[in-house]
Amino acid sequence: MTRTSDTSPVELHYEDGTVRLPELDPATAESLRRTVSDSELERDPRTDGWRVPAFRYAALRRGLAALETDSEADSAVGIDDRVLDLPALSASSSGSDSESSPGSDSDPVLHSAYELRAYQREALTDWLETDRWADVPAPGDDGPLARARAPAGILELPTGSGKTVIALAAIERLAVPTLVVVPTIDLLEQWERELEREFNCPIGRFGGGEQRLEPITVSTYDSAYLKADAVGDRFGLVVFDEVHHLGGEGYREIARLLAAPARLGLTATFERPDEAHEIVAEIVGPLVHRVAVDELAGDHLAAYDLKRLEVSLTPAERAEYDEKQQVFADYLARSNIRMQSGSDYRELVKRSGNDPEAREALLARQRAREIARGSEAKLDALQDILDDHRDDRIIIFTAYNDLAYDVSERFLVPTITHQTGAAERREILDRFRDGTYSRIATSNVLDEGVDVPDANVAVVLSGSGSEREFTQRLGRVLRPKSGGELGADGVVDASVSESEDEGNTEKTKRNEEKDEIAAARAGRAILYEVVSAETSEENTAERRS
Repeated sequence: MTRTSDTSPVELHYEDGTVRLPELDPATAESLRRTVSDSELERDPRTDGWRVPAFRYAALRRGLAALETDSEADSAVGIDDRVLDLPALSASSSGSDSESSPGSDSDPVLHSAYELRAYQREALTDWLETDRWADVPAPGDDGPLARARAPAGILELPTGSGKTVIALAAIERLAVPTLVVVPTIDLLEQWERELEREFNCPIGRFGGGEQRLEPITVSTYDSAYLKADAVGDRFGLVVFDEVHHLGGEGYREIARLLAAPARLGLTATFERPDEAHEIVAEIVGPLVHRVAVDELAGDHLAAYDLKRLEVSLTPAERAEYDEKQQVFADYLARSNIRMQSGSDYRELVKRSGNDPEAREALLARQRAREIARGSEAKLDALQDILDDHRDDRIIIFTAYNDLAYDVSERFLVPTITHQTGAAERREILDRFRDGTYSRIATSNVLDEGVDVPDANVAVVLSGSGSEREFTQRLGRVLRPKSGGELGADGVVDASVSESEDEGNTEKTKRNEEKDEIAAARAGRAILYEVVSAETSEENTAERRS
């Protein structure tokens, strides 16, 4: 059978995370295979039709639109698009029962009060220009998609640069039902408050014990994973905050099951060490705009100095570290694993399940990292930093809860870890915000997206050393500052050792840095990175710099 413009149109339906099509003639199917991956356009024996994953909806619609307008081709088709079931979007009511459509006189246009900065406007423009439906007629003349578009891509901007503001502008511009997906309950609550304040409408919520659907809804990744197939046809735009999380095996399904043609990913560092960012680009869209920290420092973010302090392991720590590292290195040599990518590490973890030597090597590596990250000299270096910055607002980052609690006990610093309850966490951050606390410590909890009050000094006492983690922590002190001259960025290397002579040398160095510390108080930010010398931690820091 060959479809012509006189035959019944191709009906598209959403069903359980897929888009269902009827029987297609060979010419039409072949044309669509050039638009949608050959392996993803599959026959459905239950209906004698075809199916594609829901995330391919925009590409499928584009491919069918090309056939629809190709009146001279044998495969020209009409389209009856029933994929999206979008509620009307209203800024004054939930819209759940409203029949009005965007663009009608009864529909208030969403409005964000934020005024975008130049670099934010540029990022938004680059994203909008990816519109895959720019030359495709909207499904329906006056339905909810009459103003919808299908831009898809990822924006990489530093922490503190206002990625949320760009997302709000994107929601305002497209004016379609939107799902915002975030990694934590803290971010869920932040986004819910911000969306309510900006758009003056009820905001749905999936997560934290609530399952409430509205035209604009915010969800955790965990809840979205459970709900995506059930609500996959209810949104025209999906915003993935901290989009690199989609690289995880399970979370990828969220993007695959949603039919939303417009997709926006936000992150401070897009690339993942396991190279899963390539999968994220496939299911969300390519990286379309990138802004480095240095491009904004001094103008839109505070100018900053990076000070790397090298500390020495104690003799006992050094002996145990070298022993564990040797166990790890010996196994790698025997097993022909080179540890050059995330896949090499996953192979080691896989082998450790049934190979005692692989498990011993993995545990030895973990123990060596613990020693380097939690060395006694790091706490001594932290004491000096705190003494030098008595009047500054400081965040101390650690990789482990135990080290965070050690910092809390020794220096009487409030600490936030994964074990800290939501109410206590809010109280600590509120007191840090109002100045009751001038120092807080954390074990990874504040790395991503959480609305942390301004600080002008950060101390990375231990961490993974990943580019993403480093950038996020730097962003915690790169909030716009007022006052003082904002100069060029600098990197200052210093060393702390155990001998008395070396200690005196270090004191001299620290005296020479007083002017820079004063500059920080006038507007510059400082990130101290405390690194154990002659360890893998030092090697990672050097590669990043």
